[in-house]
Amino acid sequence: MSNANMPVLTVDNAVALLKNAYCTVIKKNIPPNFLPSVMLWGPPGVGKSQGVRQLASEIRAETGKTVCVTDVRLLLFNPIDLRGIPTANADKTLAVWLRPKIFQMDENAGIVNILFLDEISTAPQSVQAAAYQITLDRTVGEHRLPENCIVIAAGNRVIDKSVAYKMPRALANRLCHLEIKSDFDSWKAWAVRKGIHEKVTGYLTFRQTAIDQAKADDSLAFPTPRSWEMTSNILHAVSGDIDVVYPMIAGCVGLGTAVEFRSWTKVYEGLPSIEGIFAGKENAVPTQPDMLYAVVSSMAAYAKRNKDDLTSIGYSIKYALKLPSDFSMILIKDYFAFGEDYKKKLMKLPELMDWLKKSGKHLL
Repeated sequence: MSNANMPVLTVDNAVALLKNAYCTVIKKNIPPNFLPSVMLWGPPGVGKSQGVRQLASEIRAETGKTVCVTDVRLLLFNPIDLRGIPTANADKTLAVWLRPKIFQMDENAGIVNILFLDEISTAPQSVQAAAYQITLDRTVGEHRLPENCIVIAAGNRVIDKSVAYKMPRALANRLCHLEIKSDFDSWKAWAVRKGIHEKVTGYLTFRQTAIDQAKADDSLAFPTPRSWEMTSNILHAVSGDIDVVYPMIAGCVGLGTAVEFRSWTKVYEGLPSIEGIFAGKENAVPTQPDMLYAVVSSMAAYAKRNKDDLTSIGYSIKYALKLPSDFSMILIKDYFAFGEDYKKKLMKLPELMDWLKKSGKHLL
């Protein structure tokens, strides 16, 4: 499956499009299953799964309804997991199918269910047949999904060097197809909100092409948004010292990328005091680009952990005025990515007003 005849969107664009569609029908009291099931295509690790969770959060925020996501990794399923287990009826004259857990959804009007069928294109074909029946008819055998259920499927394209089966045209014509592309700006905003480790965000802001190299070779370990999130988790949970966890990082993003990442992060040893910046005591400003990327990523991470201390945030914005304009802009964009409510708080700070007058005319 290629992108020759379908729209190509970033994760953020796809979420915005689907949120608008689903929220519109929900507010009109039209069951969300009135809309076609959605099929998300894209390379491994591009953020399809995170996009579905983000969509759920945004539907919840806009409609006030409880949104429940059932995440089904089809590669791990067999047909009986979807159809249920056969058993005898009460008088032992007929076979009936026990309802699988994924069909146990609350039909209450105050709830929206999202059934996410991931890895549909790589699942065994017997499982795909059952999964396609769910996406097309919202049934499997005698089991039916409730009207308040949104069905979204996702899979890799045939061109992605993954095990992927081409979808039959008769089935494809009954789905709404969207291709998800890798996009650094969308990933960066998500990474800041998520709290991805500052060494990962700093390095990838410095070398954006390293975010996704799934097509570069046939290696088992290679950089994608997913494997960089795995790297961030290792740095957060095990050790922020890359030398300590280097083999694990190399096992996620590959040896070549890990070597360059480790080498680049040595710049953190010469950074000015981040605590001093937020206390209004640090005046030293790096001049080398790699160190500037590192200091900006460190400031964003520190601000995320201390975002309610608006006095300290104000000091950091004063410091931002000393940075080259491109790096200053990156920092404030990262602050804005904390959320719309937080952006409104920042807009009340006199330090941000000063920054906008001097450096941020094109940001808003």
